Amino acid sequence: MKIAVLGAHGQIAMLLHSILKSNGHDVIGLIRNPDHSDEVERAGAEPVICDVEAQDDISEAVGNVDAVVFAAGAGPGSGAGRKWTVDRDGAIKLIDAARKNGISRYVMISAMKVEEPRGNEVFQAYQKAKSEADKALRESGLDWTILRPGRLTDNLPTGRIALGPDLESGEIPRSDVAAVVAEVLEIPGTAGHQWDLTSGDTLIDTAIRQAL
Repeated sequence: MKIAVLGAHGQIAMLLHSILKSNGHDVIGLIRNPDHSDEVERAGAEPVICDVEAQDDISEAVGNVDAVVFAAGAGPGSGAGRKWTVDRDGAIKLIDAARKNGISRYVMISAMKVEEPRGNEVFQAYQKAKSEADKALRESGLDWTILRPGRLTDNLPTGRIALGPDLESGEIPRSDVAAVVAEVLEIPGTAGHQWDLTSGDTLIDTAIRQAL
């Protein structure tokens, strides 16, 4: 497959590129900052400049691919406004690009419990933005999968997860999230599923197939 990853310089995405490449896929890495091109290329993706906040139509940057992955985020330290323009509007622009380009497969990296706002004003804006993006994808008519990891860590991967529609809160290494994204792209039956995701006791491929 040829796969476009939006937010290609993000921490999960940078781990994902090499997995997809090793699985035999071609990866297009959509990035806002041209200075990140070399790093994205070394990680295994072909960098393409795409400023999802500045561009209303990102379909040309996305191009003719078989699947798209939304891995973008405004990130810590950003204000509430960018939660809407990146975490929600960016995801919706990728939906629009997929429809325009005839791409049916869309995998979203979201977050757990976004329908239960908590924390300060900025964090609540992030949760609401993610919730609205997920809803837009569920209603898009695309072959979507939404992964909602718990608290992200930089711990070494375990290759073992818990996966389900409504898990208790937990944490998971970013590297394991990347591995799950890569695995669901290999299994067409994962389309139409939204799963919470934390570290657990079950091997990734087994956990996914048990959840189907």
